[in-house]
Amino acid sequence: MEPYYADDLVQLYLGDFREVLPQLNTSFALVVADPPYEETSIAWDRWPDGWPAVMADYSEAMWCFGSMRMFLNRFREFDPYWNLSQDVVWEKNNGTGFASDRFKRVHEHALHWYRGDWGNVHHDVPRVPATAKRGGDTKRKSSGHTGAIEASLYVDDGLRLARSVQKFESVRGGIHPTEKPVGLLDRLIQYGCREASSLLDPFAGSGSTLVAARNLGRRAVGIEVREEQCEATAKRLSQGVLDFTHALAGPYTEETE
Repeated sequence: MEPYYADDLVQLYLGDFREVLPQLNTSFALVVADPPYEETSIAWDRWPDGWPAVMADYSEAMWCFGSMRMFLNRFREFDPYWNLSQDVVWEKNNGTGFASDRFKRVHEHALHWYRGDWGNVHHDVPRVPATAKRGGDTKRKSSGHTGAIEASLYVDDGLRLARSVQKFESVRGGIHPTEKPVGLLDRLIQYGCREASSLLDPFAGSGSTLVAARNLGRRAVGIEVREEQCEATAKRLSQGVLDFTHALAGPYTEETE
């Protein structure tokens, strides 16, 4: 099957993932999925029944974007095939909801799922600069809920584990109404896909996953069912430069632990 777009690292295919993937006949270290949530009246916003089961045939790990409502309504489609590892919250600078009788929604979830033995799944939390360093080297001590561990010398290198709430600007003026920021995808890919491995985006949309993968030197395959969207995404990918558009809302800092 010929890709709609291809370069040294990424490929974009036009079609339904259920038809494209058997022709590719390959597996992936990670799936990054942003499926239709089916929460609007937009024609393309329709949940593809059974897609989590299909992904289980091609990977052992997956990040999936969604709302709490989506995951609760569709949990049984994940449960037989995937184990839940953790949830990351993407905090936007502004929300897109129109309900006036609820808190203004300015976040989405990205859930990490895995199959098999957790010890065999690649996971590497990105480390980011802290707002301030601790005062010199310290002794790391046990807290009551972690059990008995020996105290050890801790050397502050100025970095902290990235937090589970990630703050990135909403994408404005993008090529897809639900386009995700490259910087956020960068963090998720770094966590779940080691260098020289490949990842899959079965709902490629704007191509942000492919852009982030290429920026990081990972191989990636994207599949998009709508031709007009595929054309716009291919044009974005063909620019041939590192694309950090809408990467960060501003200087990113982490509070000290």
